[in-house]
Amino acid sequence: MRSLFGDEDTPVSPPSAGRMRDGRPLAARMRPQTLEEYVGQEAIIGAGRPLRVAIERDELPSLILWGPPGTGKTTLAELIAKAGKAHFVSLSAVSAGVADLRRVVADAAALKRTGRATVLFIDEIHRFNRGQQDAVLPHVEDGTITLIGATTENPSFEVNSALLSRTRVFVLQSLSNEDIARIITRALADPERGLGREPIDLDEAARTRLIDYANGDARAALNTLEFAAHSAMLIDERRVITLELLTAAMAKRASQYDKNGEAHYDIVSAFIKSIRGSDPDAALYWLARMIEGGEDPLFIVRRLVILASEDIGLADSNALTIAVAAQQAVHFVGMPEGHYALAHAVLYLATAPKGNAVGRAYDAALADVRETRNDPVPMHLRNAPTALMRNLGYGEGYRYAHSDPSAAIDGDLPPTAKLSDFRPVNVASHRYFLPGTQGAEARLAAWVEERYRSEP
Repeated sequence: MRSLFGDEDTPVSPPSAGRMRDGRPLAARMRPQTLEEYVGQEAIIGAGRPLRVAIERDELPSLILWGPPGTGKTTLAELIAKAGKAHFVSLSAVSAGVADLRRVVADAAALKRTGRATVLFIDEIHRFNRGQQDAVLPHVEDGTITLIGATTENPSFEVNSALLSRTRVFVLQSLSNEDIARIITRALADPERGLGREPIDLDEAARTRLIDYANGDARAALNTLEFAAHSAMLIDERRVITLELLTAAMAKRASQYDKNGEAHYDIVSAFIKSIRGSDPDAALYWLARMIEGGEDPLFIVRRLVILASEDIGLADSNALTIAVAAQQAVHFVGMPEGHYALAHAVLYLATAPKGNAVGRAYDAALADVRETRNDPVPMHLRNAPTALMRNLGYGEGYRYAHSDPSAAIDGDLPPTAKLSDFRPVNVASHRYFLPGTQGAEARLAAWVEERYRSEP
């Protein structure tokens, strides 16, 4: 029988001695012990940067570390506390409550009287409700604790304004490929905390694939490396991690797309702007990111239907037909095959001529509705179903376009009755529909201009 990681006759290594030695996974063992070991985030803790200076002067403010998973938020918080010789307490907002906060504050107040500071680290602080965040607030304000919160979500939306105003937000970025490469190299070489006690060869193709797979997440890189190392084949007394073995060791990559978080809005924004900017390749890329991240396909197609009228409109009216057809197809076929209909619609919309005359026209009309007098409907436009209404002048003077010789049809365009015939007097001269020059709108633009020029 063929094993997952090699032929049945291929000897498979036992777990690494390092893991067996202290029971912790490689990512935990390789956690930096000093700021000098910390990899990445030079923009915020590099030499001379404000946060680095504050750490070195032991003048640390309460702060929020905001960034994707695996970028070193927890590690940085621990190193900050260690640099200032502060008592470090870590809570997870998933499991901690107000009672836990009170115990931490009581201990911190006692330590403060002895001259020692307390750093309270709250992981996933965005999961604290308003009441829990309010419970922290007075103790941050009076200096009983220095708060370091970590979050993967935009603190503008997830942390209440009172607490946010008493902290400084530092944004951590996904680690670069160079950062991930350094971390992998260090883990392979370190004989104490890493995998360096045994000769392990990570071939170049496997290294490149691992770096790409990590997606800027050091934890994902190290967890995968360790799993692959446990299963590495023994060749000439060296354990070799090949591309094939590494690929088998990799779990499905965790996407940084969170359909309930900020990444959702950022990627949807990039998707729409790529279609609007007529870049079909970019549009397909962001579509794939959303689908791979588990986005509701009906959410995607709703955005396409909106875009078809908002950004293409009369420049190519087939765009709306294609978008609605995609909605029907996705609903009928389902996923994963529904991605064909989505890609079809995306490519059509991205390559269609663009025009925003529909939205501009509606907004201009809406502005008049909201900002000018809402005069009564002119009498000649009112229906007159009763004798009383006819006697009062309802419908009097209305010219039926199909029988009025003066309302001639110009090709396949609408009749050319006077503009003032169909609006209240106070807005009779206001223009809302201003077609562009793309696609079918160019013909409409010429028609509209001619109509206004001919208006008495």
